[in-house]
Amino acid sequence: MKTWFFLFFAIFLLSCQADEENVNSIKLAHSLGVKHPVHEAMVHMADLVAKKSEGKLKIEIYPSSQLGSEKQSLELLQIGSLGMTKVSAAVMENFSPDLKVLGYPYLFEDDAHRFKIYDGEIGKELLSGSEQFWLKGLTYFDAGNRSFYTKDTPIDSPKDLEGLKLRVMQSPTAIEMVKNFGGSPTPISWAELYTSLQQGVVDGAENNLPSFYTSKHYEVCKYFSKNEHTSIPDILVIGTLTWNKLNEQEKGWLMEAVEEATVLQRKLWEDAEREALTEIEKAGVKVSYPDKSLFEEKAKPMLQSLKEKNGHLYELIQEIKNAE
Repeated sequence: MKTWFFLFFAIFLLSCQADEENVNSIKLAHSLGVKHPVHEAMVHMADLVAKKSEGKLKIEIYPSSQLGSEKQSLELLQIGSLGMTKVSAAVMENFSPDLKVLGYPYLFEDDAHRFKIYDGEIGKELLSGSEQFWLKGLTYFDAGNRSFYTKDTPIDSPKDLEGLKLRVMQSPTAIEMVKNFGGSPTPISWAELYTSLQQGVVDGAENNLPSFYTSKHYEVCKYFSKNEHTSIPDILVIGTLTWNKLNEQEKGWLMEAVEEATVLQRKLWEDAEREALTEIEKAGVKVSYPDKSLFEEKAKPMLQSLKEKNGHLYELIQEIKNAE
């Protein structure tokens, strides 16, 4: 009797192992917290992938910089040690230069114009441009508009930025922008920013409302100035090494889930912006609405400089601005 039992148990274990071997699992890492709308959308995407594939394809999510910074995650994608990640387009410009156009100040007229570019031919071409660097962009997640927030003083005009050290992403375009505005740009990883603000390494930073709220930076910075200088999307990226290992059916499941998650994420973002504004004001943050034209004027030399140095990117910006 015992012999039959152990034989049955051995067969059961082998069948379980075979089932596990038939499951294709993709690791996805990112730097955001679990309450962020982008994370929530990716969880929904992972659920959809599992459902559509009947468990044959899975996405394992590692939030809050568990596996490294955005730049480190992209490097892991390139060598195949990580499958997918979510990064800011500003960080992606280090790997796909044309994406730097999305970091130029006051590029879009409004949200409708912005989404038209993301979802249209220009957006698709920008996503595909990183494939030569072993990185395949899958979609744009809405990251709203970025504004300045500071510890000790409000930012009502570019003049108020003079002498302030401001955290920026590891983006040449972001660094140039803050310099043009009059501030001192200081690249720091997102995971290290809260402590850097506390310790006075920087006087402030720039980001969107939901990220300011979910990161609890409002506990340190009591001034949020909605000058909305840039509208830089997040990009969902898969390494081409991982993508090329997927069969056509698996690619189909993944892309269907990505498209549905993108629609959901943009709805979640609208709700998150309203909630963030309400909650930071309750927490004592003073929200101001400076004259955007003052910042836009300071940013004009960036465009002129680009025209002289890189005609291709200058023309691409003009194409974006003139898109109907």
